[in-house]
Amino acid sequence: MNDFPFDIVGFDLDGTLLDTSVDLANAVNHALAHAGRAPLSVEEVKPMIGGGAKKMLERGLEATGGYTEEEMEDLYHRLLTFYEANIAVGTVPFPGTLAALDQLDAMGVKLAVVTNKFEHLAQKVLVQLGLRDRFVALIGGDTMGKGNSKPSAAPIHEMIARAGGGRAAFVGDSIFDTLAAKNAGIPSVAVSFGFLMQPIEELGADVIIDHYDELIPALARLMPQSA
Repeated sequence: MNDFPFDIVGFDLDGTLLDTSVDLANAVNHALAHAGRAPLSVEEVKPMIGGGAKKMLERGLEATGGYTEEEMEDLYHRLLTFYEANIAVGTVPFPGTLAALDQLDAMGVKLAVVTNKFEHLAQKVLVQLGLRDRFVALIGGDTMGKGNSKPSAAPIHEMIARAGGGRAAFVGDSIFDTLAAKNAGIPSVAVSFGFLMQPIEELGADVIIDHYDELIPALARLMPQSA
């Protein structure tokens, strides 16, 4: 498909490529248990995901009684240690993900991941699921240094550079994703099945999809904002 408008398609990780909600909720609840708090359901944790593990834990602690900075430091360490040791127990790709990636790859489109998850954790989960080799670039929340995670344009620009340059689009499930794409001057696709913190219509994406079967037709209809 030489007329396909994009050379590069980037993806958010949690809530976009992968349903990581079970493992992230387990990690949050591990930390909450140490604080003597009641556990949260997976559905309660889902809207807390997206800004990185620390922000997720802050929201979990706020929802169960608040926290002090001393508590936060200890519980954050506990959450990360538990999560890294149990990173792919219940994590799975969303329906249709692998078929869409296969099709994009067959079309010669380069694939990349830009996430606010720490790079080493993103690397680990993708390796454990056998998916890492599908992506020419992986940019984590700490890859570009402090203050340069999504919604900054910096990780999107780095994604494009590492993929060799060209016309790019970005797929995500949060305002961090759509703003990062907008700030970088590229179109965005929002997935309605992700870990939504707000109504999906408020994300300002160029297009919304409800299943990965819709991704390639949706991208084909989009025109790059910069070629």
